[in-house]
Amino acid sequence: MAMNGMREKADRPEDLARLFVQRVNDGDAEGLAELYENDAVLAFPPGSETVGRAAIRAVFDTMLEAKPHFAVEEPLPTIFHGDLALTSTRPADGTGGRVQVARRQPDGTWLRIIDRPEVPR
Repeated sequence: MAMNGMREKADRPEDLARLFVQRVNDGDAEGLAELYENDAVLAFPPGSETVGRAAIRAVFDTMLEAKPHFAVEEPLPTIFHGDLALTSTRPADGTGGRVQVARRQPDGTWLRIIDRPEVPR
């Protein structure tokens, strides 16, 4: 968290992946959920969809019980269409790909609206 108690916001869509990794490593489920719009869709657990920030927060609460440690992955070029952005990274764990759609917010920051953290094989 920032010195003033506010969490850092994503000024660019690419910031979301870095902030996600930081918050996982900090064990911050609430901060993870704040990276998503209220009605966002998370394709996790694999093969299912979790809809809405509260449900996404619950998924992250469970995930963080295992105390995972993530590393920042190499971002691929972002594709923009107006206030939408498609971001992706090369996964270090060989899961096949991570892809997210983010939307620019009224304050100019970005939040995820669709997140596929891994592609089931």
